[in-house]
Amino acid sequence: MPVPESHPAPYQPGPNYRSPILIACLLAWLFLIVYASLYPFSGWRNDGVPHWEFFYGGFPKYWTWFDVGTNVIGYIPFGMLVVLMLYPKLRGAWACLLALLLGGLLSAALEATQTFLPSRVSSLLDWLTNLGGSLIGGLLGTLVAAPWLARSQLHQLRQRWFVHEASLGLVVLALWPLAQIYPQGYLFGHGQWLPIISEWMSDLMETPFDLGHWLRAGHEISVQQYWLAETLITACGFTGALLTLLCMLRKTAPQTALLVALTGSALLMKSLACALFFTPEHALVWFTPGAQGGCVIGLIMLSGLIYARPVAQRRLAALTLILSVVITNLIPPNPYFTSTLQTWVQGKFLNFNGAAQFLSLLWPFLALWFLWHPAHTLKGR
Repeated sequence: MPVPESHPAPYQPGPNYRSPILIACLLAWLFLIVYASLYPFSGWRNDGVPHWEFFYGGFPKYWTWFDVGTNVIGYIPFGMLVVLMLYPKLRGAWACLLALLLGGLLSAALEATQTFLPSRVSSLLDWLTNLGGSLIGGLLGTLVAAPWLARSQLHQLRQRWFVHEASLGLVVLALWPLAQIYPQGYLFGHGQWLPIISEWMSDLMETPFDLGHWLRAGHEISVQQYWLAETLITACGFTGALLTLLCMLRKTAPQTALLVALTGSALLMKSLACALFFTPEHALVWFTPGAQGGCVIGLIMLSGLIYARPVAQRRLAALTLILSVVITNLIPPNPYFTSTLQTWVQGKFLNFNGAAQFLSLLWPFLALWFLWHPAHTLKGR
């Protein structure tokens, strides 16, 4: 008579447990704040202006509510994550005050550093709004720390829905919607490094050089080939991202709902970015016939692969992401997208363009690292 298989007791975090997701999110958000505050990292010089002059200079003459809002919103997650990281050693008002102090010190240090950048202007208003964002985030953190961490509601949900090795994968997937912010020639066409490498080589050789044109052996792309390439890029990028999520899910998880939520957040972020970068009329500029066909093909692929083994999902996710990166780099820039890009209003998001582009370039390689790294190989549910 077969002996029933025993199941290990679910893992329960200790009182001083620090979630890898919280640690990774805090470090990633800190990086984005520094990047956005010091972009474009060029033209460094010392004009002899005291680094703390912005404390005494009063409010700037020209400012907008948009700038105030982005400064506040940018520091809310920082304050919230700091409080969650401190729990349970420090909680309540003391944790909130420490989050406020750390946010103020970080903002002051970055505002002082901006005095070395001629393209950036330090101001007391920026520091105060960053301080306000840290305070709001700290207050939110104190409200959610107990139910999320002490009573382990998030941890229990995480245990029911995701495999144990999924922590870093969840961070990678959380960055996927944010990777849609930077305008791309093809929907989900991330990792387009060849144009940047071509610029580097052109500067090095002091003559124009197009690496993509050289790899294509001078072959010209027809309209039908552009359409086919866009369909393949969208289908592969879409399928790769969702398969990365699928291979981390347990059978007890609401798979369809989570897939829809991830897709919806990515497309919503894409539409909002297009509306702000271009004009509201261009909010759905990404929804081209090629992108529509790619999404349909991706859905057809996922409808069958949702029942595949996690190891097969993981390998196919890596394969489709590699195909998406290869085709994205080999195909020339979309001429329709290039003409649309002429209307791109960069002013309000100039500080975030570099960070958004960096994330768009890096995201598929982060996903591939997670899918293939031995420490994060998902062997089962």
